[in-house]
Amino acid sequence: MAIYNLSSSNIDAFTLLGIPGLEPYHIWISIPFCFIYLVAIVGNSMLLYLIAVEHSLHAPMSFFLSMLAMTDLILSTTCVPKILTILWFGPQTISFPGCLTQLFFLHYSFVLDSAILLAMAFDRYVAICLPLRYTTILTPRTIVKIAVGMSFRSFCVIAPCVFLVNRLPFCRTHIIPHTYCEHIGVARLACADIAINIWYGFCVPVMTVIIDVILIVVSYTLILCAIFHLPSRDARKKALGTCGSHVCVILMFYTPAFFSILAHRFGQNVSHTFHIMFANLYVIIPLALNPIVYGVKTKQIQDKVILLLFPKGSQ
Repeated sequence: MAIYNLSSSNIDAFTLLGIPGLEPYHIWISIPFCFIYLVAIVGNSMLLYLIAVEHSLHAPMSFFLSMLAMTDLILSTTCVPKILTILWFGPQTISFPGCLTQLFFLHYSFVLDSAILLAMAFDRYVAICLPLRYTTILTPRTIVKIAVGMSFRSFCVIAPCVFLVNRLPFCRTHIIPHTYCEHIGVARLACADIAINIWYGFCVPVMTVIIDVILIVVSYTLILCAIFHLPSRDARKKALGTCGSHVCVILMFYTPAFFSILAHRFGQNVSHTFHIMFANLYVIIPLALNPIVYGVKTKQIQDKVILLLFPKGSQ
């Protein structure tokens, strides 16, 4: 393997190696990756189309779901095409501005996804605990404010990561043993102190997501208390059913995310190959499963999908 060194502190491009230790199997790994990516694109695009054209889906929860689908499309398109190129054709170069752009949208999408899941939990809380005030609390104006606030918060949390990387001098190697650019992975290539990168990159985004998780847990605790006080079994079952798809998506999003964060931080005995493979799976599998979960668990969306795919048989 060739060794690339830089003679100055400036850098024009990085080389993404792929999944270390699994180079002979890259082409085989690319087959399920490509299939799952296509499922993610088709599924999320179909979800956006249905929400846009079906008036019955013009509800606050559907709006937040469309934001989740758009964010997932941004995340998958930011990373997966480059991943597939590496798996098909070997190590690929990425320009320094391109690396910073990929880094920003990768982490921005993650923090925004977390905020959207919190907004969806709030929607379920209002719908179940305060049903008579649902339309007065979640007005179109309020929903737009929530959407703008979530987007702005995510930008403010992640933008400093880009500036923290941009200030670093890179005078050693420009090889990244990964399939995409992420904050700490790029920062570790610098020939300067990266303590502020490590502390900011770990503490601020992670604490932001942890706050979201705490608020989601509080919301669902209140929701469960309200459900168990409903008078009839059918009413309790219906209320739980409206939360099922959201809970599945929450578990799919946060469980691997926290596992990856903790493994990176404390899993010194976990192989680097496992870290990279898991990170690649995380940026593609939840994105493909989200529209499937909502299509299976939400009867309203399920009926519209069947009508769209089989217009004659559904009549």
